[in-house]
Amino acid sequence: MDVAITKMSTKGQIVIPAEMRDDFAVGEKLLLIKSGSNIIIKKASRLEKQLREDLEFARRTEEAWKKYDRGEFKSMSFEEFKKEIKKW
Repeated sequence: MDVAITKMSTKGQIVIPAEMRDDFAVGEKLLLIKSGSNIIIKKASRLEKQLREDLEFARRTEEAWKKYDRGEFKSMSFEEFKKEIKKW
């Protein structure tokens, strides 16, 4: 395991030390996962298919909650819902 120290700029940018970034390309997308005071950085290109699907599901769920909070959902009975689903 390698260890290095860096700092954050006033713009929230951090530099990955040179000895840590030999496996990263300029412009490569990175996934950051925050858990408490820990941040994990992973190459987005190496994400497993299931993780990508889980992240997309989380994004869509968050957007659905925002729509719900804005009152953009409609109420319907179970039977109406079943009919609506069959249209899909």
